[in-house]
Formats: sequence, structure tokens, C-alpha cells
Amino acid sequence: MTDKKEFRNPDAILDIKDRPKLLPWIGLSLQHLFTMFGATVLVPILVGLDPSIALFSSGVGTLLYILITKGTVPAYLGSSFAFITAIQSLMGTSGYPAVAQGIIYSGIVYIIVALIIARSGSDWIDEVLPPIVVGPVIMVIGLGLAQNAAENAMFNEGNYDATFFLVALVTLGITIFFNMYLKGFLSLIPILLGIVGGYLFALAVGIVDLEPVREAAWLQLPDFQVMFVDYDVQFSLAALISMAPIAFVTMTEHMGHLMVLSKITKRDFFKAPGLKKTLLADGLSTIIGGLVGGPPTTSYGENIGVLAITKVHSVFVLGGAATFAILFSFIGKISSLIYSIPTPVIGGISFLLFGVIASSGLRILIDNKIDFDKKRNLVITAAILVIGIGGAYLKIGTFELTSMALATVVGIILNLILPVKARSEE
Repeated sequence: MTDKKEFRNPDAILDIKDRPKLLPWIGLSLQHLFTMFGATVLVPILVGLDPSIALFSSGVGTLLYILITKGTVPAYLGSSFAFITAIQSLMGTSGYPAVAQGIIYSGIVYIIVALIIARSGSDWIDEVLPPIVVGPVIMVIGLGLAQNAAENAMFNEGNYDATFFLVALVTLGITIFFNMYLKGFLSLIPILLGIVGGYLFALAVGIVDLEPVREAAWLQLPDFQVMFVDYDVQFSLAALISMAPIAFVTMTEHMGHLMVLSKITKRDFFKAPGLKKTLLADGLSTIIGGLVGGPPTTSYGENIGVLAITKVHSVFVLGGAATFAILFSFIGKISSLIYSIPTPVIGGISFLLFGVIASSGLRILIDNKIDFDKKRNLVITAAILVIGIGGAYLKIGTFELTSMALATVVGIILNLILPVKARSEE
């Protein structure tokens, strides 16, 4: 990896600073928008917020992220799932004003950590996150989401549905076909074409509900909840205690996604632009969500999967997706149409996207020639994979260390304390 300005990734069809022509730009950006849409609007639905605001704040947050990192990191920020339980609890006991405070407190934690890193440096990252930890953690990021993909593909309101699964498999097959056999521009948008093809098949088998699209208005203002304007603010200790610590969990996910992006783009984003800027941008994006009535944000594995499959890494494409997200949050019929995409279509796409992320982690182990005849390497990898994929988590009160975060912490600790050789190998 290198951070030289003149460096261009030879494997990329469009590298980070490459700007596509207008029509391909639109298609590539819509591909990212459709990929993240389902998850981004699902979070506000689960916690009782307005999905349109989540779409708006994700777009604004992503543009801010691109601006702060000076267009060097191709990432999309969508709604974070890590805060769902805490938000639901606060919403039931203290109402949205407390939730908004909690979201802002989480963003402030990001900013504080970013300032600490700016002062102390980030050279420690290479010590705590060597390839033997990074590779398995990236595999966990992909494989840990596999269950979500399978549930989206198979279940209709909690019950197994063969039609749903058929739609998912058809969507997967269409996407693979487009990815393998198309040429030119169409070969760059297999995910978008797969979603469209899967949607049409879902429409044909009768699992698409178009009634909300017909009822939606063309122009529709999101139900913004602006702090200091729409409600009074009173300090909530519960919000601080229950939500601020979760920021450390999502920071771990943030670093995991940076590892994947660094590998895909052949850069080292921990050095340039550096964690101080990426964490600052993520924190400010989360604060924006809290200020206008949206959920906290985080980088999305689904969009990273799109980057890996298409080899289109342009920040202009991600910026375009963010712009469309903002525009569509005000166009009721379009946002409703996108929201009508059935979960098995997203599940079928996810089979491929999450698998590609996991494969990136495996490639790190191969490229760095990790020797699994050494017990140390075997133990670290085994612990990370089983904890992360198995869904183990640590919960203390309302604070929860997710399986991915817990696997990362365990991997870091094992890497730091285990000897280079076991006694039996000496």
C-alpha cells in the first residue's frame, strides 16, 4: 500500500479520484443507493423514527465524510444497527428528545477519540491490528452478516416462505450472470441490474406491494425533529449512560470497514487521511442525525461489497449516491418505490456482497503468507471466527459489545499476549 498522490490502483476500473461520465455516474450512484436503502430505512422503522429523515441524514453525513476526508475514502454512511436496543429503550421511557441527546453524545465520543488520536498519533494500529487479526476480522464482518442475508431471503414476517427464497435465488443468479457475462458499462452495475431483475421477478410472483407508492405524494417534506426548534432540551443522564458507550463498539466496526476498504483500494486509510479524520467525519455525521431527527450513522458493509465486486472506487459515485438520497427523501413516490423492494431481493444481493467482503479477509491471510502450522496463528484466527460468526456478545446493562466488536477485542488481546511460539514448537 502507498499513500503517494500519484498512486493509482491498477486493478480499479475507476479509482478513487476518477470522475465518471454523466450517464454512467447516475447508474453507478443509483446502484449504491439501492444497495444501502433497505438497511438505512429499516433502523428508523424499528425504533419509531421517520425513514425519510434517515435517508436525508445519511446523504448529508456521507457528503460531509467525503468533504472532511478530502475525497480520499470511498465510503457510504447509513443508519447504525448497534444503537437499536438503546434507542428503543429510551424512546419508551424518555421520548425522542432523550434519544436525540444520546445520538449526539455518541458523536461527541467519536470527536473526542479523534482529537486524542490527532495528538498521540496512530502508529499503534500496526501493532494491535496485524494481518493475523485483520484478516479474520474482515472475514467476520462479511460472514457475521450472513445470517441477516439468509433471513431476508427466506422469511416472510418470521415464517419460512419458499416464494421468498425463490426470489432471492433468482436475484442472486441474475446478479452473478450480469457480473460474469456483461461487457462495457453494464458490467459495472451488476448489483443495480440484479436488484431491478429481482424486483421484476418479485412483481411477477406477487410479493410487491405497490399501494404505498400510489398513495405517496410526489413532494413530501420529511418530519424533521430539529433540536432547539421543535422541542425543548433537558439534560438526560440515561441518554448519556446508555448510548455514549456504544460509540466505542461502532468505532471498532468503523476500523474494521477501513481495513476492508484499504485492502480493496490498495491504500492505507489509517495513515492517510488517518483515523483522526475518518472518526471526526463519522462523529459529525452522527451528530447531524441527532440534530434533525435521524438515527446515528456508520459506514456500510453492503456498499463496500459493491466496491469490491465492480472495482469502481470513485468517491464521485458515492457522493452521487448521497445526493440522490437527499433528493429522494423529499420525493415521496420515489422513496416509496425503493422502499417497496422486497427483502428477498436484498437478501439475494447480500449473499454475494457479504461473501465478497469475507473473501477479502481470506485474501489478506493468503497475501501475507500466514502460517497456520503455528499454533499462535491458529488460535487467534479460530477465536475471532467462532466468536464473531457465532454471534457471541457481551452485555452489561444497556451496553452491548456486539459479536464483531467482541471478536476484534479478543483477537487484539490474544495477539498482544500470546508468545510467538508455543512451548511445544520451541
